Amino acid sequence: MSQHFKTLSAVLPVVLRERGGREEVLLLRRANTGYMDGKWDFAGSGHVEEGETAARAVCRELLVETGLMAKPEDAVFLHVSHRIKEPTYYDFYFQIKAWAGEPSIREPEKCSGMEWFPVEELPEDMIPNRRRTFMLLRTGMRYSEIVYQTPEEEEFL
Repeated sequence: MSQHFKTLSAVLPVVLRERGGREEVLLLRRANTGYMDGKWDFAGSGHVEEGETAARAVCRELLVETGLMAKPEDAVFLHVSHRIKEPTYYDFYFQIKAWAGEPSIREPEKCSGMEWFPVEELPEDMIPNRRRTFMLLRTGMRYSEIVYQTPEEEEFL
């Protein structure tokens, strides 16, 4: 009997608001996670746990990291990105259409900052694959692939 290949799944909430006639996205600066520490990421990103749907996972992670409460039916699928590296990931992006609460840093050991950024002025030090995917999903593209040839490429793709 052959063994099936296992992959990991991550969820990334895209929390948007209008402020002063501009659309803004909520980001956090990663710290002490072992992955892209010091770079900006979507606030509330995390892993799907065993037996959990992606929509439930994105709401759980959003609450744990930011204090924002959302229901799975308010998590609207936007995009899936297949990252091929070690390990392979499927990254599910959801727009959070409605939430309750004010965002705050709930895991200070994993986050050194949280801010709203205009969508047309994303920070230069945002995780490169997140920035790339955000630009793609804004065009309506629902699927993308990222294939890394070397571990260093992740810094640039």
